[in-house]
Amino acid sequence: MADEVANQFGGTVAVAAGGVGSSDDPAMPAWSTIKVPLAVAAYRVAPDTAQLAAPAAITASDNDAALQLWNALPPGAGDTVLAEGGVPKTINTERIRPEFSTFGQTMLTAAEESTFMSNLSCLSDADPVLELMGQIVPGQDYGLGQLPNARFKGGWGPSETGGYEVRQMGLVSNSAEQDVALALVVVPADGSYQTGQAMANAVAEQLRGRLDQLPVAAC
Repeated sequence: MADEVANQFGGTVAVAAGGVGSSDDPAMPAWSTIKVPLAVAAYRVAPDTAQLAAPAAITASDNDAALQLWNALPPGAGDTVLAEGGVPKTINTERIRPEFSTFGQTMLTAAEESTFMSNLSCLSDADPVLELMGQIVPGQDYGLGQLPNARFKGGWGPSETGGYEVRQMGLVSNSAEQDVALALVVVPADGSYQTGQAMANAVAEQLRGRLDQLPVAAC
């Protein structure tokens, strides 16, 4: 499936379901998908800030709102959420690229993000975040957002060479209304965000007919 989309558009594609990913699945910047564990952590330790900032940070991927969440967290709070979700990684705190957030440069694979999504529903204070993930604004609801009962978050940004990377992680429903945890990362050969969106849509269409064959989420 990943190869089909990569061959159609050019570039690279990684797809994962329930922690099982493509053979070619390098760790890449999480971009705005990292806002999900940050929001969960904020609902735990700074609920007033979370109620104010999480809606914009998740539904519209607002970077200022995400920074409010980040600034409200004690060190390691986001790492704890990732670890509880089955991904024992440290959220990046080093200013790697001055024009972008530190946390968005956390390196994760598609398999790791699908593992996190598979476990997310079991985490304390995840429910309000999952609800927001079902309300993604128009224009950002491509890819996984086209699948049944999608609760997802996307992230995108230019690599150091300027070409866009586009990724998404989420839960969707199979025909039995069971959750399936998915993640994708696409890097279009032409480097454009527009092509990245089209590639995400193509991956989602490939997944649509296979949801009943994919593993059900752990939670």
